[in-house]
Amino acid sequence: MPAPQPRPLHLSARQRALLEPLVRRASTSQQLLRRVRIVLLAADGANNEQIGRQLGLDRGTVRTWRNRWLAAASRLEAAETDTESERVLTEVIAMILADEPRPGAPVTFTAEQVVQIIALACEDAQAAGYPISHWTPRELAAEAAKRGLVERISPRSVGRFLKGGRSPAPSEPLLAQPGARRPRAIRRPGEGGV
Repeated sequence: MPAPQPRPLHLSARQRALLEPLVRRASTSQQLLRRVRIVLLAADGANNEQIGRQLGLDRGTVRTWRNRWLAAASRLEAAETDTESERVLTEVIAMILADEPRPGAPVTFTAEQVVQIIALACEDAQAAGYPISHWTPRELAAEAAKRGLVERISPRSVGRFLKGGRSPAPSEPLLAQPGARRPRAIRRPGEGGV
């Protein structure tokens, strides 16, 4: 049983004239280049499996970009009616071939807030009125909120910021300290020795 044929994709002369130079341009990113090639091959009549095989891509990837182009047909048509410049059509094509925003929670703390909390951790805790010699994540969270650096923050988030800024160097020296005792060699039963 033959596989179902994908919906045909049609390009206008203006669209093709904007896409084809991207394939030849050395500065085109590989990501954009793949997407442009998918659209051009689909417009030439190749099905998703053929395009995937030719470009070394998964058929689902090809299907995604074909469908994104087809879904934007009305936007492309509207952009083509603006005959004054190619700029509008170019912007629409760029939006179609760009990544969509990824799902997920928005960033809770800005980079500036994180840096301010780390700087706070470098200050003397006793100078800030805490009866401790070193900051703990709980006290840092309380002090950051008190100073207005953040509205509120959990000690766990503070700990994560501080942990993320650590140097990857080991905490123990790699070389033996002068005068340090060497560990004894462990002997297995049956091994000779003096």
